[in-house]
Amino acid sequence: MLRTHYVGELSAQIEGKPVTLCGWVHEVRETAKITFLILRDNTGLVQVLGKKGDVPDDVIRSMSLPKESVIMVKGKVRANKEAKKGFEIIPSEIRNLNPVSTTIPFEVTGKVPADIDVRLDNRFIDLRRIETAAVFSIESTMLNSFAGSLHSKGFSQIRTPSIIAESSEGGSDLFEIKYFEHKAYLAQSPQLYKQLAVIGGMDRVFMIMPVFRAEKSNTTSHINEITQMDVEMAFADADDAIKALSETVKAMIKSVKEDNREALETLGIKLEVPEPKTITYRQAIDGLKKKGHSIEYGHDFSKEHEKGIEDAFGEAVIVKDYPAELRAFYSMPKESDKELTNSFDYIYRGLEISSGAQRIHDPEMLVGALKRKGLNPKGFEFYINAFRCGAPPHAGWSIGLERFAMAVTGMKNIREATLFPRDRKRLTP
Repeated sequence: MLRTHYVGELSAQIEGKPVTLCGWVHEVRETAKITFLILRDNTGLVQVLGKKGDVPDDVIRSMSLPKESVIMVKGKVRANKEAKKGFEIIPSEIRNLNPVSTTIPFEVTGKVPADIDVRLDNRFIDLRRIETAAVFSIESTMLNSFAGSLHSKGFSQIRTPSIIAESSEGGSDLFEIKYFEHKAYLAQSPQLYKQLAVIGGMDRVFMIMPVFRAEKSNTTSHINEITQMDVEMAFADADDAIKALSETVKAMIKSVKEDNREALETLGIKLEVPEPKTITYRQAIDGLKKKGHSIEYGHDFSKEHEKGIEDAFGEAVIVKDYPAELRAFYSMPKESDKELTNSFDYIYRGLEISSGAQRIHDPEMLVGALKRKGLNPKGFEFYINAFRCGAPPHAGWSIGLERFAMAVTGMKNIREATLFPRDRKRLTP
């Protein structure tokens, strides 16, 4: 390793200790007697101080570098209450590891704002912004917490295909591909396969995988390749799934609060571990109308409606008992009212982050549900036949990582919470 420490590992308590740091030049400021260089790595910023008389002249001269030069700094830690971190580095050697040979497309320090398209076109530069780095530090914690909390509850992690023969959820928003001599599609959901896993006896499973939606939308909350975090539970109903979802969201946000304090501070975000309020779809409609929203029973919620649900009911809301016409074919009808389903959505900070349901486990009921949605049961024979072999009652849900991260980090555009977003116009980088 070229470095001995990351910036985040340093403190004033190791004053006088020799260290080797590696990173990028964030800023350089020169006066007659002092040169200030701010070094940045993925854990933070630190001041490197070159003062005539304290540091050799050749080392001070080597600090005159263009921003975003990638460097190695050898020196010693010195306590300094005036420095932002309470300490600074007195350099003994500064090495330019790879001189910048082109124009950096925008100002990484944020002193000059850059348009989001310019940032995304140069995402490898944008990731050097401390705000962008904070978003993906939080997102990493969310992923780890999702997997860790479910592992601790006895769930098994699985992988399912991204190439499928038929629509997973109905509808036409699929990317068609040529698969040798056959027509195939990129999976819009792992739904059918995670159900097959629990039918096969795996009991409780989860997965993290990309899914693809060929929606020709251009909104701030939709992209065409999504990272989906899915759960399926055998011998479970909608209430069991809602409980597991609520606990998982709590665990994820608790981890972010504990592990990403500096990133949250950078973004100016305050988090509370949510205690979601559970309401019915009808209650949500009534609450929206009372707040002056134009919506009728049987309509799906728009982005404005989701914000309205936050205004009416709070930061974290689970909406359940949706009409069957609004849900996927595999959603189990309620025994008390066949026009409704044992389904639910989690709306967090005015944004739908998760959707789930108890599934139909009776094969003939599935055939009927497919036909009512205008789907051909022949295309789902492998799926339906599995239910004829003894399928347990089961339920599950999925969380869209990028949308959840967008809500947690306060981003206004889902592309800012997507490492390399894919939308209708963006196929690179």
